[in-house]
Amino acid sequence: MSLALRSSVVLLAGALAAPVQAQESQPSIPGYTFGSPSLGRSPLGVAELELLQKTVLLGPEDVAALRASKAVLADQTDAILDVWYGFVASQPHLVRYFSRRSDGQPDAAYLGAVRKRFARWILDTADARFDQTWLDWQHELGRRHHRVAKNHTDRADSVEIVHFRYLPALIVPVTTTLKPFLAKKGASAEEVERMHAAWVKSVTLQVILWSHPYVREGDF
Repeated sequence: MSLALRSSVVLLAGALAAPVQAQESQPSIPGYTFGSPSLGRSPLGVAELELLQKTVLLGPEDVAALRASKAVLADQTDAILDVWYGFVASQPHLVRYFSRRSDGQPDAAYLGAVRKRFARWILDTADARFDQTWLDWQHELGRRHHRVAKNHTDRADSVEIVHFRYLPALIVPVTTTLKPFLAKKGASAEEVERMHAAWVKSVTLQVILWSHPYVREGDF
């Protein structure tokens, strides 16, 4: 690894290591606008969402398992993010999506802002709230990965798009590395498997919804 790349990885890991409080003790997160009337409406409605849920085999048992996982994960969000972002920090091709266009170095302020919202995303996923408000928020998250809105929330001077190929690819490291955290609070092996399977389904569903801005009009 070159000295410049090593320095970038150290900066990225340091920025991502800043602690994030749990949902209940942090009522205001900059850029977190879940439920805001200012959000655009998802092109999908609840009926179409239900069809997607059926397609990824996400049923009532999975909803219950997701909600059970919240108590397990709520005080582990910092540790989970350390693992996830440590993975990103080790992959130069992923680091670039958090880097400044001006000099190619990781943007610590941008990383810090994203980390706070990512911690809340863990709790939102565990809430398993599959309604129109949730759908609208997923649509917004997709826009924030695409050139139509990336960087706007934090006024970051970063690359203009997270290339689509990495959205589905990251399902694997995110859900695989989550499993040990689900096992840390005394749940049985069977309970851990149920929670983990539900997370895989939910993350897959969300990535599908985030893909809308990348798809040609009429093809989604």
